[in-house]
Amino acid sequence: MKAYLSGISRERFLRYTSLLALVLQTTIGVLLMRYSRTFSQGPKYLISSAVVTAEIIKLLVCLAIIWKEDPANFLPTVISIIFSKDAFKLSVPSGLYAIQNNLLYIALSNLDAAPYQVVYQLKIIITALFSVLILNHQFTPMKWLSMVLLMGGVALVQLSLDEGGAEHKTIGNNSLLGLFAVLASCITSGFSGVYFEKILKGTSPSLWVRNVQLGIFGTIFGVLIMCINDGGNLARGGYFQGYDLIVWVVILVQAVGGLIIAMVVKYADNILKGFASAVSIVLSSVLSLYFFSFTLTKNFIIGTTIVVVAVYLYSLP
Repeated sequence: MKAYLSGISRERFLRYTSLLALVLQTTIGVLLMRYSRTFSQGPKYLISSAVVTAEIIKLLVCLAIIWKEDPANFLPTVISIIFSKDAFKLSVPSGLYAIQNNLLYIALSNLDAAPYQVVYQLKIIITALFSVLILNHQFTPMKWLSMVLLMGGVALVQLSLDEGGAEHKTIGNNSLLGLFAVLASCITSGFSGVYFEKILKGTSPSLWVRNVQLGIFGTIFGVLIMCINDGGNLARGGYFQGYDLIVWVVILVQAVGGLIIAMVVKYADNILKGFASAVSIVLSSVLSLYFFSFTLTKNFIIGTTIVVVAVYLYSLP
């Protein structure tokens, strides 16, 4: 009985620790990324290059942990990780993540910021629906209500970030295409997150093994997207163009974030991950009052209040 309670306590500790770490990592990452893109001197770094570098760092960290756990069988373990049939399951969330990024670009090119921010918050409800269909999760009416409130609160907070800024100019004028792209992005985001959760919780390989498999496919898809979207810039300025100390810090924070997200999905779930992300959006916006030129607006205050209420309602039994 004591061992059972100890296991429960450990699970609960890992759940809340990973959620807190995700809030802090996402908040710090947003602020650092904004600083690196707006205030750093010299040429801008390629975001696609930074994504690939973060994947490689995450991959190397996980390989180092696997080696430390069992140095004698490190090479056979790595070979089995790469060539196991089970590994190809991770190509699904990695591929969908790559598709999602391109869909968001199409959406932002054809939709104004306001409708984009509102519609994109549907991913919270869509993720919950996939959790019901794939993982057989059951949510009480109060939890469904809290998710709807969270969706509205985050939308208001995100809209407040656009107030007072430069008007968003769309490249295209096909609103229907933009709406379809953002809805498709919500679906790919929700499905890939729940699918990854099912793999992590339903199979025996360790979290580090799964991160290696995910990192391999993430690096492959990342390189392909980098070559397609930034091939010309790569040829002109090279892979490490614009890299400085702050960029390396951003990349390291993002790499750590990838590991934290995997822990959150394993020890909590995608819905709690969505709530943690919402809290980090609010927290990073509050900190922007001091570090950047963000102005407090009515939408932000209302949205933040709704997010706090939603988090409280979801925490109720």
